[in-house]
Amino acid sequence: MSRGEHHRIHTHDRLQRNRVRIAQEAARLMSEHGIRDFHHAKLKAAERLGILDTQALPRNQEIEQALREHQRLFLGDSQPQLLRQRREAALDAMRFLAAFEPRLVGAVLEGTADAHSAVCLHVYSDDPEAVMLYLREHGVPFDTQVRRLRYGRDEDQPEYQVLLFAADELPFDLTVLPRDALRQAPLDRADDRPMRRASLTQVELLLAEDPAEGFEQQLSAALR
Repeated sequence: MSRGEHHRIHTHDRLQRNRVRIAQEAARLMSEHGIRDFHHAKLKAAERLGILDTQALPRNQEIEQALREHQRLFLGDSQPQLLRQRREAALDAMRFLAAFEPRLVGAVLEGTADAHSAVCLHVYSDDPEAVMLYLREHGVPFDTQVRRLRYGRDEDQPEYQVLLFAADELPFDLTVLPRDALRQAPLDRADDRPMRRASLTQVELLLAEDPAEGFEQQLSAALR
């Protein structure tokens, strides 16, 4: 093997090791400090590890996989209960919001929810004020903000109304989308693929699945 080839292999191996280290540290930060943004978590992890090479930054999907492994190793007793609690709360909220055709999204659906995770729902109305009025009429105080979602890699990112409230000491995050958005899911932040969404019936099926089955088997069965 030539010196140049040996150097290339060594550099590649070091890069891969650093990607794994950053992914694991980002997963730890997300789990222990409640960081929800993949990009922020990976930059903070790289800084803490003193790794300056941007090529060593892992993809969001690698961090998500590292997060699952971290939860399995260090939160195996508590995380499944926290996840189920949030899925049950999601089901109650979706029944309450049935007029707005809610869909469960995010960590609670994907199985990575922990003590820091909000229950994230997409609700659909051509008039965001109608959702706000509904919450007010039922005595639910909420805060508002806006969020950008992407439907294509090269498209503009429109802003949508977000309603934040708490119920039974759990945080809820509602993004209000127009009704025609039911036809196409926005892109997921982890892998730039259409975001997985679950209807009320699908969440009921997810809760009924055998917890001994793997995550993907449970979710695939529920989302058929």
